[in-house]
Amino acid sequence: MNAENFEFDVIVIGSGPGGYVCAIRCAQNGLKTACVEQDKTLGGTCLNVGCIPSKALLESSHKYHSIKHEAKDHGIKIKEAQFDLNQMMQRKSKIVTNMNNGVTYLFKKNNIKTLIGKASFADKNKIIVNNKEYTAKNFVIASGSLPIEIPCAKFDHNIIVDSTDALGFEEVPKKLIVVGAGAIGLELGSVWSRLGSEVTVIEAMDTILPGVDRDVSDRLRKILEKQGVTFRLSCSVTSSKVTPKGGSVSCLENNEELTFTGDKILVAVGRKPFTEGLGIEKIELDQDKKTKAIIVNEKWQTSQNHIYAIGDVIKGPMLAHKASEEGMAVADAIADKYAHVNYRAIPNIIYTWPEVACLGLNEQECKQQNIDYKIGKFLFKANGRAQAMGETDGLIKIISDKKSDKIVGFHILGASASELIGEAVVAFEYGASSEDLARSVHAHPTLSEVIKEAALSVYSQAIHS
Repeated sequence: MNAENFEFDVIVIGSGPGGYVCAIRCAQNGLKTACVEQDKTLGGTCLNVGCIPSKALLESSHKYHSIKHEAKDHGIKIKEAQFDLNQMMQRKSKIVTNMNNGVTYLFKKNNIKTLIGKASFADKNKIIVNNKEYTAKNFVIASGSLPIEIPCAKFDHNIIVDSTDALGFEEVPKKLIVVGAGAIGLELGSVWSRLGSEVTVIEAMDTILPGVDRDVSDRLRKILEKQGVTFRLSCSVTSSKVTPKGGSVSCLENNEELTFTGDKILVAVGRKPFTEGLGIEKIELDQDKKTKAIIVNEKWQTSQNHIYAIGDVIKGPMLAHKASEEGMAVADAIADKYAHVNYRAIPNIIYTWPEVACLGLNEQECKQQNIDYKIGKFLFKANGRAQAMGETDGLIKIISDKKSDKIVGFHILGASASELIGEAVVAFEYGASSEDLARSVHAHPTLSEVIKEAALSVYSQAIHS
């Protein structure tokens, strides 16, 4: 063991969107900061094999699909649209590299020490990285999450694959089986469907996107079916087989045994906290018995007050922006500044096409919680900008408290939903009512007008419906 010691005010374990943001804010707060990353590049799952590369492929596949199916509507004549998958992958990799370099630059700019290697706690005040000991007054665990593996379809990372594998296919699968109709399954399934795969999505629940408002999820399912995606709902995988040419899954649907075959089988049933090898048992950090998430208090402190945890390793939605907000908050808490995250105002985005964006309660949850509510809806097809874009498949739904008119739920299905939801986040932050949005001027012609119309619809006063 190398006895060399290095001392810091804060050591952040993990350089994903929670970890690197936390490290930068710690440095900005005047704290001597180090960040440990087990991979060769900074950025974590999101930047390297998650959010960013998946959106790069999504954008490429969408442009191809648009040129192939919509160009003629715009008077653009193309004999035969073709794509080069290798070029798409190169573009994706270039974007990831650019983002990697950006984080590296920010670390250097803020004098953050980068430690490449696996971190493990030696004791509550010390970690070991590459046989070197580092001590700190505070630690922040931001080690992220891993794809969940199911016993009946274990990953071989060739035929039965996880989301990381599905971002690196060398050729378009003729048939792709997707197990799980959550965000990851639908996003990646949509990408490969647009590039020519015959995609079948298998979901144990009776709906896609469990937890999303049924008005939105049911409408999205119909849209994706028109795009060529097949869904088998209330269908549970019981076993799988792998052959040299592909694989198959056996399922139980309405007490009927079914078998589906494919060149690739993507298992996307969620993610789990990643704490393996950190040695947290040595320092007696409390974990949830079922999920293994690290338990923290309202200040993100673990059972060891100077050790914090954020992002996917603690409870809550596994979202990059949630982790980043927690990262900034923890950095401020360590610096004895005001620290707060409004968990009511964290949007959830599903990057299919059209996109889905949700915030707050859905209608089913309002009923379960006995909330007396009002609803306003507006269809994208009545919006001039959506018509001009050729993006008329969509719906916005606003739910407000019947007595106070305060907005409690905001749900969008449509083009640029991921951008439109930003207005809802601000509304939630300031406790806005549907009348507040209805009385706000929205530029014309823009997609944002659907928000004003839906807010007016809460009072049955929408102009264009």
